Amino acid sequence: MSNLQAKEARGFTLIELLVVIAIIGLLSSIILASLGTARAKAADATIKENLFSIRTQAELLYDQSRNCYGDGGDNDCNTNSLSAQACPTAAPSITDETILENVQIQTALIKSGDLSSGQGMNGAYCLTTAGQTAWAISVPYKSDNNLGWCVDSTGKSKEVTMDIGNNDYGFSGNQCQ
Repeated sequence: MSNLQAKEARGFTLIELLVVIAIIGLLSSIILASLGTARAKAADATIKENLFSIRTQAELLYDQSRNCYGDGGDNDCNTNSLSAQACPTAAPSITDETILENVQIQTALIKSGDLSSGQGMNGAYCLTTAGQTAWAISVPYKSDNNLGWCVDSTGKSKEVTMDIGNNDYGFSGNQCQ
């Protein structure tokens, strides 16, 4: 009887405890890796939402500004020469507001660039026509910098391939590729 009682009082062996700890560690590393991927995908979705909001705000500006996206300082909405540029960081002028100087659009660009690369507007890429009649904006994804989301004044909104090192921002002319 005492031999049976001694077996019942005995706890787990060191090997059994180490195996359980190893299994818990393995499962937690899988979960943490999945959470990192989920965070990046959530950031990508937020980038898309910010760019959708930019398109909506640009169309409101278009309706308020004689059917152009701001007067660009020259009061000419018929000029079609294109200029690719980094998004402006200067404070907007109330009397001469272009699409990229609009406060709501700048805010969405800053948020998207921060999510993508932590660089604010320097992480977003913009193109406008000289007369502000057309525009395109793209931001690389956080999860994959070779892909990004692009919106333009024609209504396109799509995933694009980007090669920042070779100045390929996912748009050509004033449209998403």
